[in-house]
Amino acid sequence: MPVYLDVHKVPFKENQLRELINDPADEYGVKHVNLFYNKESSVCFCLLDAPNREAVVKHHDKVDIQCEWITEVTMATGEQFFPKDNK
Repeated sequence: MPVYLDVHKVPFKENQLRELINDPADEYGVKHVNLFYNKESSVCFCLLDAPNREAVVKHHDKVDIQCEWITEVTMATGEQFFPKDNK
């Protein structure tokens, strides 16, 4: 599944952000991989598994969050970037 990175202001408390990491995929197929949060500026970067960009938009729209940007990314760790040698 594609991976997306987005950034937006955070209307949630820090403990709520931690809970999001453990939530299953939502009705749009979006699952949090990781969240990067700056408490002082109330900014959050979300790393998400999602079927497409539109699903990421809908995921945020349902809680009235407007992303400043959303981009598809490739993770530079794990099997996605370093496939196992099949020899």
